[in-house]
Formats: sequence, structure tokens, C-alpha cells
Amino acid sequence: MAVIKYSRQREAIKEYLSQTKEHPTADTIYMNIRESYPNISLGTVYRNLNLLVEMGEVLRINGMDGSDRYDGHTQQHYHFLCNKCHKILDLEMESIDHINDTANKDFPGKVEGHVTYFYGKCNECK
Repeated sequence: MAVIKYSRQREAIKEYLSQTKEHPTADTIYMNIRESYPNISLGTVYRNLNLLVEMGEVLRINGMDGSDRYDGHTQQHYHFLCNKCHKILDLEMESIDHINDTANKDFPGKVEGHVTYFYGKCNECK
């Protein structure tokens, strides 16, 4: 694998995502990073987000409104997607990793993980 050159802008993106509970779009990240790096382009933000996702340092979540959202918290956790306001929230709950065993039971391949989204209406929309 090629060595990836250090980038202050990439580090700023990671730092921003690690400090927020929101699940921002690339545009939101761009607007916030521009405060510290006024010459950064939206294309640079997208390229760095794609690289961070590939490296496993950021999660990409497909929002219900069709937009990609980003999460700097990469440890196993679940998300709730509001189908009214399109907000994405971290869902505090016990792990359901046992579903991997259930999926493997009659599957000839090897299930190694899962992605699970819960959806409905958030507290503000219900």
C-alpha cells in the first residue's frame, strides 16, 4: 500500500468529525473547515472524506434524503434515521452482533459483519 502523505486539512476534517455528535454532509464539513482553512476547496474535502472512509477512519452513512453523511466515531454503534426531518442520531443500545451467527447458519459464505439502520420519527418529529 502506498504511503499517504500527511495533510493538515485531512487532520482538520478528522478533528471536526471527532468533535461532533451530528452526522454532517460534506458541504457542512466544508463550511466549518473553511473557517480555519479559507483556501480549501469542496473537492479537497470530498477527496479527503473518500480517503478517510477507505482507510476506515470515518464512516459514510447514506441519509434518507439521498445525501451522504459522515461520522468520525468508527467504533461499532448503530444509527437512527428520522424519516421526517432526515436527522441521523447515534442509537445507544446493546450490541446485536449475534445476528452474524444467525446469518451464517445457512449461508455457504462467511458473514463477518453487518450494518444496521433503525428508522422512524425522532423525538422532535413524533
